[in-house]
Amino acid sequence: MSLNAYPPVLTQLIRRLSKLPGLGEKSATRIAMFLLQCPKEEAEAIAEGILQMRSQVHTCSRCFHFTDEELCSICRDPARDTGVICVVESTADLLAVEQSGAFKGRYHVLQGVLAPLDAIGPDDIRIKELLKRLDTENIKEIIIATNPSSEGEATAHYLVKLLKDRPLRISRIAYGIPMGGDLKYTDRITMERALKGRQEF
Repeated sequence: MSLNAYPPVLTQLIRRLSKLPGLGEKSATRIAMFLLQCPKEEAEAIAEGILQMRSQVHTCSRCFHFTDEELCSICRDPARDTGVICVVESTADLLAVEQSGAFKGRYHVLQGVLAPLDAIGPDDIRIKELLKRLDTENIKEIIIATNPSSEGEATAHYLVKLLKDRPLRISRIAYGIPMGGDLKYTDRITMERALKGRQEF
């Protein structure tokens, strides 16, 4: 598809939209065409929503999830278990755990993982802030829910090393065979974790 056929302003918008995660040039073109052909008020409302999001949404001062207030809705919720913190890499991971409905505690978003090859060390993610929370909040358990990547595993091991001498329970979420998965297509590491995390009936 040649973008030369479009007016320069439309071409520029398509190129910008195509930089969004999961969007290629075709999807970006469809979105641009929708914005061009929808009622002007609708396009303006979308643009205003983006501007408001950028100016009003920031990270929670306690857990570093996104919010438009001082504390996010989860940290403000009095029904949450304040003694348990689930440590995740990103807000997207927080939302995945939250959608399961299985966790009723609070979170801590690291906003990244340790990645020495990319020069990302402990001072580049929210580890200091986690330790500060342990000193000021009555935390009884830390659940480490970093992803099963080499960086996620390295971050989990680093956190365990930092926290092991503290008087709290440290656990790691289990990884295994997904519901509807097929054993013959399961990778070695997932199979190993599934066997180690097996439970009695």
